[in-house]
Amino acid sequence: MSDLKDRFIVIGLGSPIMTDDAVGLKIAQNIEDMHLNDVDTLQEAIGGLEILPMIRGYRFALITDAILTGQQPPGTVMIYDPDDFEDTVGNTFAHDINLATALKIGKQMDASTMPEKVLFVAVEVQDIQTMSETMTPEIEAAVQPAVNAILYLRDKLRGQDR
Repeated sequence: MSDLKDRFIVIGLGSPIMTDDAVGLKIAQNIEDMHLNDVDTLQEAIGGLEILPMIRGYRFALITDAILTGQQPPGTVMIYDPDDFEDTVGNTFAHDINLATALKIGKQMDASTMPEKVLFVAVEVQDIQTMSETMTPEIEAAVQPAVNAILYLRDKLRGQDR
């Protein structure tokens, strides 16, 4: 018997004042505005270990954020599993811990309270250094496709229940 809530948490990460870095926040806000009965949402400017209390107790966690790889055109929506970041997991100072390392620590500390599945919906961005409350047009246009990706993942994960 699992103690996990049979719900999703969608967490949008970013900064509302750093141009394209706000994309995760906007995506989460759009999901929140849909009032889905099995989805809770948060919009946060956090990282590392701070994410653990927010996902603890949920069966599924979908985290959406900006990513700057330089390998995809701006506005590209990508879906990642924590295993995709395995090579970034390492021993670092607590304030330098990335999400992949935080998830690994969370599972080691108390796997029974960590989500069964965590996925990342990331949008390739182009400007996260300019102070502005307005995203670039390519990133603004990627918000709805990223929302669609989250809805798809929700349906797919729910479908595995049947």
